[in-house]
Amino acid sequence: MKKSIRRMLSGIVCTAMLCTSIPAVYAEDTDVIFESSFENDSDVSVFTGRGGVETIAVTKDSAHTGEGSMLISDREENWNGPQFLLDERCEAGVEYTVSAWVRTEWYNTVNLSMEYTDSSGERHYSNLKSAVSQGNWVEIPETKFSFSEDMTNVYIYFECNDKANLYIDDFKLAKAFVHHIQQDIPSLKDVYSPYFKIGTAVTTSELAPQSAKDLIEKHFNSITLGNELKPESILDRNACIEAGNDNPQVNIASARSILNYCRDNNVDVRGHVLVWHSQTPDWFFKENYADDGNWVDKETMLKRMENYIKNVFATLEEEYPTVNFYAWDVVNEAWLDNGSARNPGGYNTNPETSGWVKVFGDNSFIEPAFEYARKYAPEGCKLYYNDFNEYMPQKTDAIVKMANELKEKGLIDGIGMQSHLDVSFPGISAYKQALEKFAETGLDIQVTELDATTSDTSESGFETQAKYYSDIMDACVEYADSISAVVFWGTTDDKSWRASKSPLLFNEDYTAKPAFYSIVDGLDVPATSATTATTSETTSTTTTVTTVLSSDTDILYGDANVDGSIDIADAVAIASFVGDSSTNELTEKGLVNADVHGGKNGVNANDALAIQQYLAGIVKALPVE
Repeated sequence: MKKSIRRMLSGIVCTAMLCTSIPAVYAEDTDVIFESSFENDSDVSVFTGRGGVETIAVTKDSAHTGEGSMLISDREENWNGPQFLLDERCEAGVEYTVSAWVRTEWYNTVNLSMEYTDSSGERHYSNLKSAVSQGNWVEIPETKFSFSEDMTNVYIYFECNDKANLYIDDFKLAKAFVHHIQQDIPSLKDVYSPYFKIGTAVTTSELAPQSAKDLIEKHFNSITLGNELKPESILDRNACIEAGNDNPQVNIASARSILNYCRDNNVDVRGHVLVWHSQTPDWFFKENYADDGNWVDKETMLKRMENYIKNVFATLEEEYPTVNFYAWDVVNEAWLDNGSARNPGGYNTNPETSGWVKVFGDNSFIEPAFEYARKYAPEGCKLYYNDFNEYMPQKTDAIVKMANELKEKGLIDGIGMQSHLDVSFPGISAYKQALEKFAETGLDIQVTELDATTSDTSESGFETQAKYYSDIMDACVEYADSISAVVFWGTTDDKSWRASKSPLLFNEDYTAKPAFYSIVDGLDVPATSATTATTSETTSTTTTVTTVLSSDTDILYGDANVDGSIDIADAVAIASFVGDSSTNELTEKGLVNADVHGGKNGVNANDALAIQQYLAGIVKALPVE
């Protein structure tokens, strides 16, 4: 891929996507589950008190709209408040929105939260949105949520900081808008199929919308579970206590929604993660699995480590025998940026310290972790060490040294480069230097958690992000002989753990960002099913466009690569030709088809732009007369 060509087409796409309103997707009407402005006593009957002591009634003393609101009084604890049971009204695996206006008697923070019971009987609580009332009405805007099929007794509820009377008005619960994905753009997994897998990471809630499933089906052939296979998600504390000191038990209920999807859709899974200081509860390292217990000795922890790893693989094999776990992160983030081991300590006390180092005194736990993973992992599953800031020179060297030692013993298959990046750091040369050092080990490389943040969300900021993404993917293609997978850490910007800095390839409405287009140009793009040359009219899921045929039916204007259809590959072919016609030739017929401006100024970048606008629905026909 020539970078000059990439930059040119990236600029074309940025202009088309950012400067013009594109009707690329549409949203379905919402289905309202329940809404009320609480004018009648019957409107509050669907709510119950969490504490069993609250009085919930309609009051005319204060209202945001209309004459009434729901008043919750006699609250004896701050968590006392109204709850709404979702189980019988809402479907698992569907995304919903909830909104309301709230008021308290005096300055207070009102929390809208969610509660549920998992399949092991444990209750879970999570805050969805907060608003601060100073005795006035304040809005809790539309907030998205979902729940999975393994959850029961699912509630949304309101609470505030103290026992103040709480008012609720204009409550609305509805199915979320459904944004349909763009079907008439290249598929990432297809474009990069000559080089490596293209994966994404998802959480249970992120996967809930059908649009997310559609996006994954189109663009990705690998899934990493964002949180649901981490130790804190699957360690079953009560079962651990019952099983005894050395045999940790697991429950994969939290992972079932995603694993069911992977099983049913034949999607390969990248396992994440077995041994990690973070998101591993301190009690896992304590005697009798007690929070206040003494730290166990090395021998006990080795037994726990082996049995934990064995039980994870055995449980997955029993419950998901057909799912292909093609890779696993065995150890995650054991090295600091200066190349030394983490400091000892509990994660619950200091999330940067390591319980593993607390027990072992150093990073000597890494080798047995790989020994046990090699012993129990399914056949064909590759084992990786995974880390962030992997391009920091001292950390790079520490990882390489460790990896070479493990390789000599046949314990490791690859190195995972997380690649949580920013458009300003690291530089591409620094990233490539790390790639080169890892490739020199002879081990496989997987880019495991790719995202690239930007603080500038203007047109020029997204152009900069697009250029950065393109450079990173250029580097990956350059080292494709050593790379087997590139995994993006999330699907859409709003669901990312770095959402405030728009780090991914797709917007909240599932439309592709300039960064997406920047990494598909210059590569062979298969024709999409949304285009055709056999009729004079082509209909996509979002807009109707008219195919322009000349009076000579042998000419299909826009079909620059002469494959019988008009799609983004034609814009790529034109941009490549304009960038370097000596090595990116168009056939004689392709030159005629490509000149969609009808002989005005010959084939140039404006022809590629016209095709982009045509496919996006900005214009209904190509400009040729």
